[in-house]
Amino acid sequence: MQATEILETLVGFRSVVGLPNEGIVAWIRGYLESHGIAVTVLPGPEGDRSNIFATIGPKEAPGYILSGHMDVVPAAETGWTSDPFRLRAEAGRLHGRGATDMKGFLAAVLAAVPRLAAKPLREPLHLAFSYDEEAGCRGVPHMIARLPELCTRPIGAIVGEPSGLRAIRAHKGKAAARLTVKGRSGHSSRPDQGLNAIHAVTSVLARAVAEADRLTRGPFEHIFEPPYSSLQIGTVKGGQTVNIIPDTCEAEFEARAISCIDPADLLAPVRQAAEALLTGGFEVEWQELSSYPALSLGPDAPLARLLEKLTGLQPLPAVSYGTEAGLFQRAGIDAIICGPGEIGRAHKPDEFIHVDELLACQAMIERLGENCRA
Repeated sequence: MQATEILETLVGFRSVVGLPNEGIVAWIRGYLESHGIAVTVLPGPEGDRSNIFATIGPKEAPGYILSGHMDVVPAAETGWTSDPFRLRAEAGRLHGRGATDMKGFLAAVLAAVPRLAAKPLREPLHLAFSYDEEAGCRGVPHMIARLPELCTRPIGAIVGEPSGLRAIRAHKGKAAARLTVKGRSGHSSRPDQGLNAIHAVTSVLARAVAEADRLTRGPFEHIFEPPYSSLQIGTVKGGQTVNIIPDTCEAEFEARAISCIDPADLLAPVRQAAEALLTGGFEVEWQELSSYPALSLGPDAPLARLLEKLTGLQPLPAVSYGTEAGLFQRAGIDAIICGPGEIGRAHKPDEFIHVDELLACQAMIERLGENCRA
């Protein structure tokens, strides 16, 4: 199958983050097995979502991971001019949810499989396709934990997030959490008989705003934009109507950290402010939603030099968005980002990838295979 045909098939699966993904997993497994490649399906703890791991070449030798995610963000936003889950070709562009982020990369990898499998490899190529990346890389940690039984420690991991097919050496880490505060409802005319959960949460929100302001004053890492860590309040929900004391309030917080800082540590002061509400009779629940570390690969790392050779372009120092690359690096595997398309097209109506970007990525992967041949 051609890369465009494969992408059409992949886009057709509504593999939205947080939902079951057995359809796309079964299709990819069948495609790989039809080319004689053994596939391991790795169910996650959710029970209805799985990762896929497959090896082309000798798994007892160190090789390279090609990492990508099968899930996409929802396509409920207005502005789509065609069915988001049906690939539409127009003027050299392929439109559809996930065309850029990041089923385009998966299609390029799968289209390269026949050539990769045709000749023996000295160094294997591992296909590591994960679920729920869009929820904060929730699926890939379960796969990384299984790597010791699946293959010899890899030389490096190439994460195919859209980068204009230019390698990227660093990104920030991220942590997100949800706070739920429960008080006591009642009539708004008797505030003395209730516990207003929204009022209580305002002290936590104030602490989050203060921390966000403090972070703008450093420490700094000038390869990033902005060059400092950040913290934001993403959502606040609470209350039923104006004359009822709100008994529940929920807020979600996100922190993004430069490479010298654990992103979870940035949320610690906010959590402390939340737990202080316990003394006022409120119930407090703090739920960690996601967390992944920053990526930081040196400019002289062999993996960076390899990607420069494969793409003909000098790697970029950093980007602002995050990926599973930091998780691979934390597991002792050098990682770098390089994939087709542009991140600015992702998560938008009429998301698209150019046909020539798709084919260029396939060619890069095939060059990697040539580099790995005996």
